[in-house]
Amino acid sequence: MSSVDRPPAIVRWTLRLEQTAALDKPVRAIEPSIRAAFGTGKRASVLRGEWLGHAIHPVLTDVVIGTWTSASLLDLFGGRTSAAAAQRLVGTGLLAVGPTAWTGWAEWSAAGTREKRVGLVHALTNGVAIGAYAASWVARRKGAHRTGVGLGLAGMAVSGVGAYLGGHLAEARKVGSHDPAYDNAPTPL
Repeated sequence: MSSVDRPPAIVRWTLRLEQTAALDKPVRAIEPSIRAAFGTGKRASVLRGEWLGHAIHPVLTDVVIGTWTSASLLDLFGGRTSAAAAQRLVGTGLLAVGPTAWTGWAEWSAAGTREKRVGLVHALTNGVAIGAYAASWVARRKGAHRTGVGLGLAGMAVSGVGAYLGGHLAEARKVGSHDPAYDNAPTPL
C-alpha cells in the first residue's frame, strides 16, 4: 500500500480499537447487566426503535449534541447576556442523556464483538463528556460562568471523540436497528 492509499490516522486508530481484545473482558463483565436492562423483551424493542422502523439512538444524540454545541456557540459568541441560555442548553442536554444512553445500550447489546469493543469506548468517552457538562452546569449555577464555559468546551472536545466513534458504528459498521423491509426495497430507477 502506498502512502497515498494509506488510510488516515484516525481510521487506523479505529481499526486497531476494533481489534483490541483487551476490551473483551470489560465487555463480558457488563454485558449481562446491559442485556438484562436494555437488550431483551419489549423494552429492547421500544429502545431500538422497532416501532419506528429504525434506530432512535441517532435522533436522540442529535438532541444532546445539538444543545451542547449551541451552548458552546453562545459561550463563544453570545457574550454575557447569553449565559443563562447557554446554561439552559447544557441542562437540556443533560436531561436528554439518559434516554439517549438507554437506546445506545439497547443497540450495543445486539452488536457483534468488534462493535461492542468500539461501543464500550464510545460509552466511556461519552461518560467523561457527560461529567464535564454536569460540572459545567453546576459551575454555571454557582455563578462561576468562566469555569462553566471551560468545562463545557472540554466536554465538547471529548464528546467529539464519542460522536466520531458513534458515527463509525452507525455508518461504517451499520450498527442500528431497522425494519427488514428496507433490506428488500426496490432500487429506484
